[in-house]
Amino acid sequence: MVEFKYDTQLLIEGKNLSEEVISEYFNTHFKGDCLLAVGDDTLIKIHYHTNEPWKVLEYCASLGEIYDIVVEDMDRQARGLKG
Repeated sequence: MVEFKYDTQLLIEGKNLSEEVISEYFNTHFKGDCLLAVGDDTLIKIHYHTNEPWKVLEYCASLGEIYDIVVEDMDRQARGLKG
């Protein structure tokens, strides 16, 4: 069994986005691992393992438009099932 069940990925499109600000928010407000927040001030790619993907989506949506959203169940994948 994996500690953090959901692989959560998405793009955020907005204005004045900051990889550092987003990463700091994740590290202080969410439980998870494998954070990747990369891009520039108008587009950020997020990759994060968490048990509460809806919180990640809610926060990211507050920063701008979110799209290309993927939430995969890594526990199911580890058992050979569709994620």
